[in-house]
Amino acid sequence: MRRAVRTTEEFWVALDLALPTGTDPSWHAFAAHDLPTAVERFATEWDTLPAFIAGRPEYRLLITAGEIVSVYAIEAQLTPDGAVELVNIFIDTVGLPE
Repeated sequence: MRRAVRTTEEFWVALDLALPTGTDPSWHAFAAHDLPTAVERFATEWDTLPAFIAGRPEYRLLITAGEIVSVYAIEAQLTPDGAVELVNIFIDTVGLPE
């Protein structure tokens, strides 16, 4: 089953805080390169992603490596109409030590 995916205003605020304008990597680069992959995974893999609140399967978490950033995690929720809303994002901008 393929689900519709949309973002919330809170998601964009969190992204802007994680990758402020004028920094490298930019949130624009993340939105153009890494975000489409995350959206596709939420659209096609919702049922297999882990729940991040015990007993609340309508909240899922995607933690993955990115092209633009080392690692990111996106929290999402299933809405009554069956769509997935991306609500929060955490980004590791430092990466693993060498």
